Amino acid sequence: MNPTQPYTLVVVTAGVGDPSSTRMLADRTAQRAAELVARRGGSATVQVVDLRELATEVTTALISPMVGPKLRQAIELLGRADGVIAAAPVYKAAPSGLFSSFFQVLDNDLLIAKPVVLAATAGTARHSLVVDEQMRSLFGYLRTVVVPTSLFAAPEDWADPGLNKRIERAALELVLLVESGFAHQVRGESWQSYQHELGSAGGTETHIELDSDMMRLAAGGTLD
Repeated sequence: MNPTQPYTLVVVTAGVGDPSSTRMLADRTAQRAAELVARRGGSATVQVVDLRELATEVTTALISPMVGPKLRQAIELLGRADGVIAAAPVYKAAPSGLFSSFFQVLDNDLLIAKPVVLAATAGTARHSLVVDEQMRSLFGYLRTVVVPTSLFAAPEDWADPGLNKRIERAALELVLLVESGFAHQVRGESWQSYQHELGSAGGTETHIELDSDMMRLAAGGTLD
């Protein structure tokens, strides 16, 4: 797939420090992915969703139907993304509440088939399995395509050449999935085979089969 427009890679980072090791890990991965795209004859732009700036609007969206302007802009950006790098700090053996809450307020159709790199940082290597045990299941529920290589960095990992190798591997996996056009093909050829809610996918899903056994039962009817 050779796009006439640059690919859009979106970094979602829940780091709260300044500087943030979580943001650093995500940025390094996105930068390497963009470099690989360029080496392969394409181009990519990198956009960043910094969840620190959305904390209030994410909390509001959890308890009400209100979507603030910054949150709406982030949702629209993710909807246009060709690939996503999602990075969270780990606290008490779980990704941060801000990170989880952001993805929980997204509708379930927004990220279908989008390629995603998952990354996390923590103060101890004891949290290294959080990416695969918790974050990967969340993104599986959202029906994304998570690359095989997960990224995790504890303080001692930043000086380890192995981290750069993992970043290189994850970035290449992301680029190959983006270049394949898999997400666009799924949405173009298989979208109706997924179960959708009316108004999902950022409000764009309107073709819901109302004359179905499930809908008749939901309306109090019976099956013939």
